[in-house]
Amino acid sequence: MKLPVYLDNNATTPCDPRVVAEMLPYFTEMYGNAASRSHPFGWTAEAAVDNAREQVARLIGAEPTEIIFTSGATESVNLAIKGVFEMYAGKGNHIITAATEHKAVLDTCRHLERNGARVTCLPVDNTGRPDLQALEAAITPQTILLAFMYANNETGVINPVAEIGAIAKKHGVIFLSDATQAAGKIPVNVQTDGIDLLAVSAHKMYGPKGAGALYIRRKSPRVKLIAQIHGGGHERGNRSGTLNVPGIVGLGKACEVAMQEMDSEAPRLEALRNRLQEGLLLLDQAYVNGNTKYRLPHVLNISFRYIEGQTLLTGFSKTIAISSGSACTAASLEPSYVLKAMNTPDDLAYASLRFGLGRFTTDEQIDYTIRTVTDTVNTLRAESPLWEMYKDGTYPENVLKPHI
Repeated sequence: MKLPVYLDNNATTPCDPRVVAEMLPYFTEMYGNAASRSHPFGWTAEAAVDNAREQVARLIGAEPTEIIFTSGATESVNLAIKGVFEMYAGKGNHIITAATEHKAVLDTCRHLERNGARVTCLPVDNTGRPDLQALEAAITPQTILLAFMYANNETGVINPVAEIGAIAKKHGVIFLSDATQAAGKIPVNVQTDGIDLLAVSAHKMYGPKGAGALYIRRKSPRVKLIAQIHGGGHERGNRSGTLNVPGIVGLGKACEVAMQEMDSEAPRLEALRNRLQEGLLLLDQAYVNGNTKYRLPHVLNISFRYIEGQTLLTGFSKTIAISSGSACTAASLEPSYVLKAMNTPDDLAYASLRFGLGRFTTDEQIDYTIRTVTDTVNTLRAESPLWEMYKDGTYPENVLKPHI
């Protein structure tokens, strides 16, 4: 087995060889600009882009004309939120989102607050899901947008998307969902889910980095956006700039492969994830973070109490590639804002690990991970005065502080 084991597929996925093979000719042989309408090179590129548009649309239940290509989900989210805010300024300035959204949503909303937006950031319960009654109660006549992700990037928790879509439709409010982690992993359908704007990114589903898409509903209701990048009127005026044809081809192929293999891949990953979870929960004082019923099949977020933060990661950083719920910035260790929004105790939030399984994860890798993480946790605890205090029954609650 080759080391290190890669279990950080929520951060990015390796490019599937089938995707790479589809892309390669558009670098060297069919290199035309898709906007060049006067010769075969441009026609070939345009046809490839149109085909990719159909592939993306099929994955999410949309029409090809509703797909706009971008550089990734962050740009898609920015275009959606800023575009709605500017286009519907005559109706209102109120945006509703949740405390556990990706920073692409939260930081964009904060930016718009400086430009007159009123943003309501709803709390979530301790499993990571929003209260739908609180959501509906927060809607006012000035509300123009609901922004709720399909599934969380840290915990894998799946939101009640269809219910949020129904609330949005009832009140005539546009609904944006960042489906970066969900698209290609579980069924996503913008029609049955009532989604008006939806963001996806190629590199989260075994496609290339630098390519993404935004779904923009064209009827019932017809959603209009103010463009954020101007220049040549590309993508029906929504996003100017020469199209990244190889990247778009890769995104399309990634969507096609995901759609073909989802029914078999999701149960396989769920079984592997459950095996990993069961193995790690054999450790004392180990806790799964987030809703375990409504969760992506390939994600496990787990905390190991009585270990000091990033120390846990360093024990196997060269053998297993995963991420922690903590981020070390400005000489202070801050816990994951997602876990904190779920009212996770500090000592658990500081010692959380996110495992993101993927298409190329094997049984052997999972068995190795269980052994390695278990040994590392036991070794660190044997050296920890916190663990000794716990075993002696003298550990005072909530004493774990940020530590570098």
